[in-house]
Amino acid sequence: MSTEKPSTPSRDQTSPAASPPESLENEPEHKAPTPTPTPPPDGGLDAYLQVLGAHILFFNSWGIINTFGVYQEYYQTAILSNESASAVSWIGTIQGFLLFLIGILTGPIFDRGYFRQLIFTGTFLVVFGMMMTSLGKSYYQIFLAQGVIVGLGAGCLFVPSVAIVATYFTSKRALMTGITAAGGSIGGVIFPIVFRKLQPTIGFGWATRVIAFMALGMLILPLSLMRLRAPPPSKPRALLDLKAFREVPFNIFSLGLFLAFVGLYFPFFYATIYGSRITGMNPEVAFYLLPVLNAGSIFGRIVPGLVADKAGSLNTIIPCAGACVVLAFAWLEINNAAGMWVFSVLYGFFSGAIVSLPPTIVAKISPDMSLVGTRMGMSFTFAGLGLLIGNPIAGAILNIPEGKFKGAQAFAAATLLGGALAFAALRALFAKRKSGWKV
Repeated sequence: MSTEKPSTPSRDQTSPAASPPESLENEPEHKAPTPTPTPPPDGGLDAYLQVLGAHILFFNSWGIINTFGVYQEYYQTAILSNESASAVSWIGTIQGFLLFLIGILTGPIFDRGYFRQLIFTGTFLVVFGMMMTSLGKSYYQIFLAQGVIVGLGAGCLFVPSVAIVATYFTSKRALMTGITAAGGSIGGVIFPIVFRKLQPTIGFGWATRVIAFMALGMLILPLSLMRLRAPPPSKPRALLDLKAFREVPFNIFSLGLFLAFVGLYFPFFYATIYGSRITGMNPEVAFYLLPVLNAGSIFGRIVPGLVADKAGSLNTIIPCAGACVVLAFAWLEINNAAGMWVFSVLYGFFSGAIVSLPPTIVAKISPDMSLVGTRMGMSFTFAGLGLLIGNPIAGAILNIPEGKFKGAQAFAAATLLGGALAFAALRALFAKRKSGWKV
C-alpha cells in the first residue's frame, strides 16, 4: 500500500503569500468614490469668512467695472478727447462683456476644483491691466489694457464669488448672496472717489496705480481665507446645454436679460456728464452722481433678495424692472440738480435687483439642477452681449458738445421696457401653466 505525497509547487506556480491572486491582477483598478460633502453649515466663522472673501472679489471685479463712468468723463476731456463718446464707451462695455462671457469657461474650471488658480489669475490680470492702463497714451493701448485685460481678470474673479457662497448657506443664502453682490456697488462708490480726488494732484497714471495697488492688497485676503467645501464632481458639467434653446422659458428670460442690459448701464456711464452739461451742476459736484448710483445699488442688491425669498425672484424682478423703465423715461425731463439726485438714488436701487436676481431665476426655470451652472453661464452671455452693444449705440446717438442726450435716453428706456415686458411674459407663461404664485 503506497501513500501519495502532496505535490510541491513548481517554480512556475505562485503561492498566495508571494503575490496577489490572479483574479485581482486581472480586475481593473477602481478609483475611490468622491466623498459626499456634509450639509452647508449655514453660519459659523468659516462660512462668514467666505462671504467676506466673495464680497472682496465682487469689490474688485464689478467694483472696477462700475468705476468706468469716471474714466469715461476723464478720457473725453483729456487723453482721448479726439475720440467719440461711442468709441470711448467701448472700453467700459468690453469689460462687462468679457466678465460675463468667460464665465462659460471659468464655470467648468471652478467645478474641477481650480478655485485658487482662478483667483490668482484674476488678481494678476486685474492688477496688471490697471497698471498698463496707467501707462496708456493712445486709444488702442487703453482699450487692450483696461477693456480686455481687466475684463478677463474680472471674469476670473466673478464666478468663484457667485458660486462659493451657495455651498456654505441654505436658509440665509439670499441675504449672503446679496451682501456678496453689494461688494461691486461699494467698489463703485469708493474707486471713483479715489480716482477723482487723486487725479488732479498726482496725475492720471498714479491715480490709476493707486487703484491697482488697492486691488492687489485686498485680493490677497480671498486667497488666504477662501476654500472649497464640496469636492470636484466626478463628471464636470458641459460648457453648453443646447437643449435649453428648445425651452420657451429659457429663451424668453435670456431675451429679457439681453434687452434689459442694453439700456441698464447708460446712466452709470453718462449721468455725471449729463449732470454737468444739462442741469448746470458744478462738475466737482456732478461727479458724485456716479457714487450715489452705486450706493443705491448696494441696498438694491440686498433688499430685493430678501423679498424674493418670500415672494419669488421673478415676481420681484418685474416691478423692479418696471420702476427702472419709469425712471429712465422720467430722466428725459429732468433738468435740475435735485431731480438728478433723486433719480440717481432710485435708479441705483432698482437696477441693483436686475443685476442680483437673475441667478435664482435661472435656477427656477431649469428642469435639471445639475445644469444650473451651465445655463447660468449661457444666460449671462446674453446679458453680456446687451451690455457690450448698449452704451456704444447710445454713445453714437447722443451729441455731448451740443448737449443732445434725449435720443440716447429714449433708446436706453425703450430697451429696458423690452426687458421688463419679456420678464412679464415669462410670468404670464408660468401663470398659464399653473406653476403656483411664487415664481
